[in-house]
Amino acid sequence: MHHFDRVIWIVLDSVGIGAMPDADAYGDAGSDTLGHICGRRKVDLPNLSRLGLSKIKPLAGLPFVEHAAGAYGRCRLASPGKDTTTGHWEMSGVILDKPFPVFPQGFPADIVSEFEQKIGRKILGNKAASGTEIITELGAEHIRTGFPIVYTSADSVFQIAAHVNVIPLPELYRMCEIAREMLRGPNEVGRVIARPFEGEPGHFKRTADRHDYAVPPPQGMLLDQLAAHGIPVYAVGKISDIFLGRGITHSVKTKNNDDGMEKTMEAMRAQHTGLIFVNLVDFDQLYGHRNDVDGYARALEATDRWIPSLDLQPNDMLIITADHGCDPTTESTDHSREYTPLLVYGHEVAADRTLGTRGSLADIGQTVAENFEAAAIPSGASFLADIQKG
Repeated sequence: MHHFDRVIWIVLDSVGIGAMPDADAYGDAGSDTLGHICGRRKVDLPNLSRLGLSKIKPLAGLPFVEHAAGAYGRCRLASPGKDTTTGHWEMSGVILDKPFPVFPQGFPADIVSEFEQKIGRKILGNKAASGTEIITELGAEHIRTGFPIVYTSADSVFQIAAHVNVIPLPELYRMCEIAREMLRGPNEVGRVIARPFEGEPGHFKRTADRHDYAVPPPQGMLLDQLAAHGIPVYAVGKISDIFLGRGITHSVKTKNNDDGMEKTMEAMRAQHTGLIFVNLVDFDQLYGHRNDVDGYARALEATDRWIPSLDLQPNDMLIITADHGCDPTTESTDHSREYTPLLVYGHEVAADRTLGTRGSLADIGQTVAENFEAAAIPSGASFLADIQKG
């Protein structure tokens, strides 16, 4: 079987491609991130279409490509839930038995009291909210009192927002570490997130110094197996935070999607073997959660324009997928329970090869593990043989 020297794996955060059969159990019946965006306005995605996007399912306004340049399909999420940690863990072979806890009504009084006691300050907020809206609402009071803003979302997250001139970054990060240590057992959220911001009231802006404190993934996931086999892993974006740096040999943060693609190209120039693992977060963070259809569409078009710039070597495999949905056309601003697109391309990848509906996102991780001849990961069925030419 042919093996690839390098895999460039790009996660388009939240770019779902249609509701899964159990979506109604999550309040997401009928959600379709890509389908609804394409239905609302013309979206120009010639490169993704060429790779096979429009053959996964018909998408309004996208040309149907008779002969796709790559292999294409979609993945179901086998784990319960619809958040970043769940999706990325599943990609690495970890399928959850139960979802991470969520707190749509805010965190229980005993958690808040313990956190306040440990940080030596009261808090503001304690509710589910948009990150940009809550700093608009409570930012001035935060500046006046010095109390951090604590909030959550539909995700399993405990987020702490603070102005950089009120609570310096090291102190904000210390608060997050305290919260991470506290939130165990039934309250073990998927991530604690530092959300620093700057500016004046009415003009607050979040900085690029966000930091995620994730739950440690179980041993034996993909990045562990690659590390044990000596395979380098270059992480771009929040990948390192999601996996707590495990198995990662080099990591860079990103400011936005364009910066993420720039840094992906830098990674490709720097590392010629192994895995380059990328997360592009703007789709989710800036547009999906804000129900900004036009912004989401523009971000898709911008990323599509980057694809021809990727200097793929003869023995590279490019994988493009997502971790869940976040349909900006619905009333909800939450993630949505959707299939994710799967596009695989390379000079040695069979063209116009359907991969069907995969049993889980773990199929991608198992494929990467098999490609690098690392030990198998806990879940997933490799499609490496399915993308072989001939």
